[in-house]
Amino acid sequence: MLVLRPYQDQDWKAICHIHDRARIDELTGSVSLDAFLSLEQAYETEGLFDGEVYVACDNEEVLGFVAYTDDELTWLYVDPAHYRKGIGRELLRFAVNSAGPIVECEVLTGNKAALALYLSEGFVIKKTVMGSLEGNETYPAEGHILEFVKESQD
Repeated sequence: MLVLRPYQDQDWKAICHIHDRARIDELTGSVSLDAFLSLEQAYETEGLFDGEVYVACDNEEVLGFVAYTDDELTWLYVDPAHYRKGIGRELLRFAVNSAGPIVECEVLTGNKAALALYLSEGFVIKKTVMGSLEGNETYPAEGHILEFVKESQD
């Protein structure tokens, strides 16, 4: 049974492992793998703990994590050994439901699996931009800016 709960300090090793394995998949087809930075290297400059951080667990094993603020989904990673089991979708839905009425996120253009997930959950592409890879700005990157607008409860 999948449980979502707030991040705890003892989750650090698990989320580093998840990020570092899944980040390779995220960069493949988008940016040179030379741009890879481990979570240990990137978490401060990329603001992992600037908002809320939740983990998805099954029998105490951390399988994925999400970080978000009131208006932005900033991190979403699932252990590659557990891809395509609905974990990313559950984390995404949780973050969107917990955030404000409009939520944005960025997806590298080559990250087709992530893009498909966001689009299937109601996000729309606002624009596609060329710039540098956040956190490792020496590498050029192209990404989609996505937006999700919650339906009015009026």
